[in-house]
Amino acid sequence: MSTLALGFALTFVMITVALSKWQKLGLEKDIAVGTIRGALQLLFIGYVLHFIFQTEHWGLIFMIIAIMIVVATHNAGKRGEGLKGIYWRIAAAIAVTETITMSLMLSLHIIKPTSQFIIPISGMTIGSSMIVCGLFLNQMNREVQSSRGEIEALLALGSSVRQAIQQALQRSVKASMIPTIDGMKTVGLVQLPGMMTGMIIAGANPVEAVRYQMLILFAFTAAAAITSIILSMLSYKLWFTREMTLK
Repeated sequence: MSTLALGFALTFVMITVALSKWQKLGLEKDIAVGTIRGALQLLFIGYVLHFIFQTEHWGLIFMIIAIMIVVATHNAGKRGEGLKGIYWRIAAAIAVTETITMSLMLSLHIIKPTSQFIIPISGMTIGSSMIVCGLFLNQMNREVQSSRGEIEALLALGSSVRQAIQQALQRSVKASMIPTIDGMKTVGLVQLPGMMTGMIIAGANPVEAVRYQMLILFAFTAAAAITSIILSMLSYKLWFTREMTLK
């Protein structure tokens, strides 16, 4: 894409700003800041990836993945404000998911052991896990509030903390995975995913692009399940006090 064409793409931002002003949404500043930050961040990571792809230094690859996990943890952790220790639990869930996913892909020779494959797929896996964590925490907060009476009754009858909150955990895990599952059902019919679209625009064979997209789709499904289940196992006690009563 030429620089001129990229400049013309700002027309879409201008349309968004105009609509915000027309409807008095007050989003003009946020849109402007988001546009500038997004552009600078993408340019920066573009040059960083260009350097890493040339050097193929494993230390740099691990560093990039670690930064991705830290940023994803910070963003998802905002959904669990007030839950002490939630950040390291989110980091653990994402890190374990990334380790399992990437280990399987490399050991089964699904992808090549190069930064060109490892970093982009790791980024998509970590990003997907981040969204799952945020959805899980949102749903758990709602479930605990709406099921408070039921949970307290079970505790009063002698149930353990895990038994009392089990139904809320199951509903939250299910809710966090629904977007991923719905995406599987509609992919190719309602939407053409980003990776597949990018490869096609870059000139790749559509069938080859579909194969890579299937890889990502199946990996994301497993990653969503692993992340939500690990986070549920690590975090359910955070909604209780030391005396094992609901906060």
